[in-house]
Amino acid sequence: MKLAEALQERSDINKRISELRRRLENCLLVQEGEEPAEDPMDLLNELDSSTERLETLVASINKTNCNTKVDGMSLTELIARKDALTLRHSAYKELVYTAGNNTYRARGTEIKVKAVIKAAELQKTVDSLAKEIRLLDNKLQETNWKTELVEK
Repeated sequence: MKLAEALQERSDINKRISELRRRLENCLLVQEGEEPAEDPMDLLNELDSSTERLETLVASINKTNCNTKVDGMSLTELIARKDALTLRHSAYKELVYTAGNNTYRARGTEIKVKAVIKAAELQKTVDSLAKEIRLLDNKLQETNWKTELVEK
């Protein structure tokens, strides 16, 4: 199995677990004398097997991410880099928005507020970060499809 396939399965299992939780909540309590729409024990068994599979899958994904090197860095390091860049990108985008806002003044005697950093300068950084994130994501995706999952 390729790492990318394992990541897709992990996503599917997480969705399945959420669905099972909702279904369990819907059939856990019934009016006296009524039967639930589904057997809660069957759903619990399915929830247990799904979480066990998720545990195994996540361990294998993490092991693979630690052992796989790209440009001298592990996938774990590349993912951490991407997460940090994404956080920085988000913060800079908010700064661009704030710096670009011109405060409305009804009269010339009111206090004028101006940005201390030019929005255009911040925007260049935002664009650069977006490009770096995109290239890093492409590298991660490519590696995920080429890398075999390290099974326990």
